[in-house]
Amino acid sequence: MGVCGLRYRRSVALVDVPVALLGYGTVGSAVDRLLREQAADIERATGHRLRVVRALVRDAKGARHGDAPLTADFAEIRDDPEVAVVAEVMGGLDPAGNYVLELLRAGKPVVTANKQLVARRGAELFAAAAASGVQLRFEASVCAAIPVIKVLREALVVSNVHRVLGIVNGTTNFVLTEMERGASYDEALAEAQRLGFAEADPTEDVSGRDAAAKMAILATVAFGCRVTPDDVACEGLERVQPEDVAAAREMDMVVRLVGAATLTDGQVDVRVRPALVDRRHPLASVEGAFNAVMLQGDAIREITLEGPGAGGLETASAVVADLIAVVGTTGTGFLQNDACWRELPRLPEGEVSSPFYVRVQVADRPGVLALVALRLAAQGISIARLVQHQAERNATLHIVTHEAPAGRLRDALAEIDALQETREQASALPVISDRGVAELGWR
Repeated sequence: MGVCGLRYRRSVALVDVPVALLGYGTVGSAVDRLLREQAADIERATGHRLRVVRALVRDAKGARHGDAPLTADFAEIRDDPEVAVVAEVMGGLDPAGNYVLELLRAGKPVVTANKQLVARRGAELFAAAAASGVQLRFEASVCAAIPVIKVLREALVVSNVHRVLGIVNGTTNFVLTEMERGASYDEALAEAQRLGFAEADPTEDVSGRDAAAKMAILATVAFGCRVTPDDVACEGLERVQPEDVAAAREMDMVVRLVGAATLTDGQVDVRVRPALVDRRHPLASVEGAFNAVMLQGDAIREITLEGPGAGGLETASAVVADLIAVVGTTGTGFLQNDACWRELPRLPEGEVSSPFYVRVQVADRPGVLALVALRLAAQGISIARLVQHQAERNATLHIVTHEAPAGRLRDALAEIDALQETREQASALPVISDRGVAELGWR
């Protein structure tokens, strides 16, 4: 019995939706399993029955067999008129890129979890999707189970988002969290590999390149202009030292690998690098293999989305959500077009402003601190806080500056490095905080 005594009756026929998978590894098999195990919920909510009818693998005879029919022939999927939508979960640029392109040109909508593919070949793929009148969805390519693409493209389409801050790589976040707890970098990375948070070759993660591809996608969607990984200034964990982690703790901060995309005066800046984050900032509480993305805009002020950013099941859940979204919006044209609708210039790197953390090792002599402070002051940079650690005849200065352009800091550090008293090259990381200097106690 419905509202006011009215009786409701459902009479909509169930629609069968054959799905094909490109890849049947950890994510592909999880997608197949979710579609089967959650079939009743999907059917109840959408009126559609999504079922995997074929999965592409390299060797159909030697492959581990699940419940989906396997094939090693891509043409069997591309040319099958019954296949309504395809999920690409094989990864890599080749042959996945050409497969997706052929599918779109053949009029088949595609869902992909492939960040490098979307980041590097997005323009080409969206052009093909638009020409064929089909959708290309890619939620799982960024933060797995966190629906940040959906939020940006649907809920915040008119919010004028102008800044995106994100911890978008679970491996590096786990490593840095373990280092906070006293582990060395090597110990933390080994533990991440043991738990399955890091690959046997973790280079893509620890170098920052994985995060750079994700930030390129987020900036593209948020700002409506094409950003590729080559446009992202990228630095990984290579220069982070245990003493940086210890100094951050002493100054009530933590070290995180942070992606930042900013739209300022019609210019775009996107970068990934380690940063010191104030403990009261939302990103500071993101620990372990979790991800978080902060969206700032005129109409929303600030929204933070947090959750597991990696894992086969988590990624599969995002793929399934996109599959459901495709069949639920077929024919409407929504999300059919490329997110890019304008071209914007890049903000010159030297003009990017931030407070900075500087580490420099110098001879432990009277007047050396003054020499360092003078080099900073000559570039208009003032010191907000200083922590000094002694070690035999040397001293390590941990300095937090007031906000300054990166170019001026670079010039100041070059002069500091040239001092006879400097023992090793100075290192600098941005500082992220919503609090002012007075609130932080940095006077």
